[in-house]
Amino acid sequence: MEFWTATVAAPNRSADFARRAEAAGWDGMLVVDSQNLSGDPYICLALGAEATETLGLATSVTNPVTRHAAVTASSALSVQRLSGGRMVVGIGRGDSALAHLGRAPARLGWFERYVAHLQAYLRGEEVAFAAIDIPHDAAGPTEVLGLAGEPEISSIRWISDGPKVPVEVVATGPRVIGIAARHADRVLLALGAEPKRVAWGMETARQAAEQAGRDPDELKFGAYVNVVCHDDPAVGRELGRATTGLFARFSVMYGEISGPADAAQAEVFRNLHDLYDMNAHGQAGGQQTTALTEEFIDGYAVVGDPDHCVSRLRDLVDLGVDKFLVMGPNFAAPSPEARAAAARFAEEVLPRLRG
Repeated sequence: MEFWTATVAAPNRSADFARRAEAAGWDGMLVVDSQNLSGDPYICLALGAEATETLGLATSVTNPVTRHAAVTASSALSVQRLSGGRMVVGIGRGDSALAHLGRAPARLGWFERYVAHLQAYLRGEEVAFAAIDIPHDAAGPTEVLGLAGEPEISSIRWISDGPKVPVEVVATGPRVIGIAARHADRVLLALGAEPKRVAWGMETARQAAEQAGRDPDELKFGAYVNVVCHDDPAVGRELGRATTGLFARFSVMYGEISGPADAAQAEVFRNLHDLYDMNAHGQAGGQQTTALTEEFIDGYAVVGDPDHCVSRLRDLVDLGVDKFLVMGPNFAAPSPEARAAAARFAEEVLPRLRG
């Protein structure tokens, strides 16, 4: 059972955050990859690697557009070597990183090819030049240079022995879940914490794996869950409102709702879609947060005292989730009340779930 905490890519704070996460009992540190909103994740992960001994290190999440697959593989392998095998590539279709370039998330075909190429690079395999999506109006073929010798195929030539860097695909909709089921080392579901929604995602993945000839029983599952451990649910809801809105939006990115939702939940999802302001992405007070009702937050997120948090998360463990990517207040939050909620989760919830 793994529990990972998240942070922005802040080079001057990453080493300290990593040390504190390891000391508090977290299994890993997730670092945002959104170039217009925060720093470079691989620099931050490298600093975290140097400051710790056992802490896992991951992008949360990178995308298939802002870096070529060979570049992502090389960066991940660099952290892998530096950390002694603790790196994980978390990847999705892209959200804020692409929005700040005026683009929507990557197209599905592009995304699937990218994940397949990334996996090949990380396994030390070769990728044919003809399969590499570099537009000719960006760079022509090397043959125009008249070289005496040139590479004939693409591979990471400096890769060394050791454990492969896992690739974990973050998925919400059925088609991306299918891509994850076909190519990922782990399927990371971003569907909230309701068992019915997580179970739907897992079954969708298993069906896609079986159709692709992959043993569905071999799939591993993780879940992004919004958690606030607080005795007063009203206070907890406000502490988790911004990140709950951020993640819930993924289920209605294009206006259609992914996963099961009753009538009241569907109305919240639609309102969230219509109100979402990327200029206030993940920020408290953004107009999108007004779409979230108390009932919706209580279902989609996990908000309550330690007993409640343990019970809700055990429901997901029982489904087969063995990795939790915990969103919400962390120990570095600016608010004392948020830091207190994070401390209670680490001290009163984590030990019971691992026990």
